[in-house]
Amino acid sequence: MTVSDLRLPAEWEPQAGVLIAWPHQGTDWAPRLVDTETTYIALACAIARFEPLRICVADQALRERAERLLREAGAELSRIDFVTLPYDDTWLRDSGPITLVSSDGQRVLNDFRFTGWGGKFGAEQDDALITGLVARGLFAPAAHQRIDWALEGGAIESDGHGTVLTTWRCLTQRHPSLSREAISESLRRSLHASRVLWLDHGYLEGDDTDAHIDTLARLAPDDAIVYQACDDSSDSHHQELQRMADELAALRTADGRAYTLHALPWAQPIIDGERRLAASYANYLIVNGAVLMPAYGDPADDQAAAVIAQAHPGREVVPVPCRPLIWQNGSLHCVTMQLPQGTLA
Repeated sequence: MTVSDLRLPAEWEPQAGVLIAWPHQGTDWAPRLVDTETTYIALACAIARFEPLRICVADQALRERAERLLREAGAELSRIDFVTLPYDDTWLRDSGPITLVSSDGQRVLNDFRFTGWGGKFGAEQDDALITGLVARGLFAPAAHQRIDWALEGGAIESDGHGTVLTTWRCLTQRHPSLSREAISESLRRSLHASRVLWLDHGYLEGDDTDAHIDTLARLAPDDAIVYQACDDSSDSHHQELQRMADELAALRTADGRAYTLHALPWAQPIIDGERRLAASYANYLIVNGAVLMPAYGDPADDQAAAVIAQAHPGREVVPVPCRPLIWQNGSLHCVTMQLPQGTLA
């Protein structure tokens, strides 16, 4: 396997399965655990319709509870398996493996340092998650590459052909002493990318990831980008998301063409107490044959589904109720990590 063989596949490429972690009383979900489990049940059922699902559980009792809830919901249990290990929380987009693939079928599990989004939360168990999964035989034979450099899966998007899209707001927070070029070089080297595209604008109130790209803009097939727009000029996000849209319009593909842009509608503000929650439609998960879309019980849900269907032709769009997730500042994509074809044992 040569260096040039490795690449970070696009999310829409064939997958072996999806990895999630079940919420429990020892996580931040505890105050609203029952509501949160309704989303996890819907999410697990939806994933298992299309491909295998691996669920991390903290202990045998949690496994039995999750399995019972999924059985009662009619989930395809033949496609679901469980792995028992400790974890701090359930945001596996950021603590799970960022998997590289090669042309001859080799896999490399990139295990970046996870710092709890820049030290905001305790993350010792989550930082050890990938090592624990490897030890429990979850993966097919693959190189496990520990990288002592902070990076979360939600901070990057890949087109599968060497282009990575990310945000400066996030990565300069993780690496404040590094220049943009130094961070770009680290991304190119660790992800085997040929170029890095940066966004300087875009944020969502209630997002504590420092503007992860997967809440804002998503690379899509055929040189397209799906992005969260805000058409309400009175909203506090309007100016910043318009600047982001202008940045996206100025980006060019590797061969110099403009990207096809798909603007997602703006949900009405969702307020929890005095806190606004980050209801982004961009935080969707692509699986084999489908796109699982966060739904918020908003009139814009249907329009968002139509935009996503246009950007991902040939895939069924499946809404998953995600209001419980945004209470903890993330959504559907944030709690999942897809595993490329050939990754699972």
